[in-house]
Amino acid sequence: MMNNTLKKQFNFPVGTVIQGKWYKKQYTIVKELGFGANGIVYLVQGASGYRALKLSDNNVSITSEVNVLKSFSKVQGAPLGPRLIDVDDWEVRGKKIHFYVMEYIQGSDLLTFVQNKGVSWTGVLMAQLLSDLERIHQEGWVFGDLKPENLIVTGPPYRIRCIDVGGTTIKGRAIKEFTEFFDRGYWLGGSRKAEPSYDLFAVGMIFINLSYPRRFTKKDQGGITQLKQAINQKQNLQKFQPTIEIALKGKFQTASEMRDSLLDGLSTGRSYNSSTNRKTSQQSSKQARPPSSKNRNNKQNTSRYQNNRQKKTSHFLETVLVVCIVSLLYALYIYGELM
Repeated sequence: MMNNTLKKQFNFPVGTVIQGKWYKKQYTIVKELGFGANGIVYLVQGASGYRALKLSDNNVSITSEVNVLKSFSKVQGAPLGPRLIDVDDWEVRGKKIHFYVMEYIQGSDLLTFVQNKGVSWTGVLMAQLLSDLERIHQEGWVFGDLKPENLIVTGPPYRIRCIDVGGTTIKGRAIKEFTEFFDRGYWLGGSRKAEPSYDLFAVGMIFINLSYPRRFTKKDQGGITQLKQAINQKQNLQKFQPTIEIALKGKFQTASEMRDSLLDGLSTGRSYNSSTNRKTSQQSSKQARPPSSKNRNNKQNTSRYQNNRQKKTSHFLETVLVVCIVSLLYALYIYGELM
């Protein structure tokens, strides 16, 4: 759940009872879930069952995370992060420790889930993640420390949930927490400004991580070239390659744009090779050539997409026309009754 390379702030044994100073609610520690620079999270049991409880000696950090969870709770649709349950202080050993209690989300982290269920789940879950990120971004937040460890797959029915909101940052500010492998500053020397493209770079890296579970480090003169090579070496990344590369270059403006690109790749099942496409484009600019079977397939896919949009538009217009006719007839009926 958190970065386990850091020193723990606290180390309380199983069975320890945590009682809030102000609201007097009690929680018994069941086990440790994870820890990071800003605190430690325990699985606890309270009056209403199992919960996740985060302890920290940093009141600013706790307040910030509580505000994020409150903001997430106002977003329409399926819950993005854990539901906030309680906020309080705990006095122990003459020291005041801040804590908040949240919903305990049970499931596997994204990497473990894909390893167990198969890579065929990758596209579906990542499309769902991008939908959630779009809503987060619209609320003015950037997730920041986005990685498989912070993504839990619940179910069935399977659904991806965002946990550990400690890195979530208000748009425009500097990213508070990050993990090097998913950080565009590490790979490209790019900005760590909190903006949608920062999260979308991390999504591209999550795609790569799912095919390289042990990850890898940046080589000298690495950057985007090394990442492209890594994508080319994995067959299961080929149909996602256009989407991943655009995200790594920061060309998507919104999570919705990236999701549309991803779904387009899934629906057409096309593979992609950037160098081949560039050569083909250069040759075609010099002289006209008969369309290849691949181009014909792309045109057919585009035509089907356009036909589907036309059908949806037609159905919508028909519905509007029917509503107008019914409303007119009803108005004439009322008018006749009044006369």
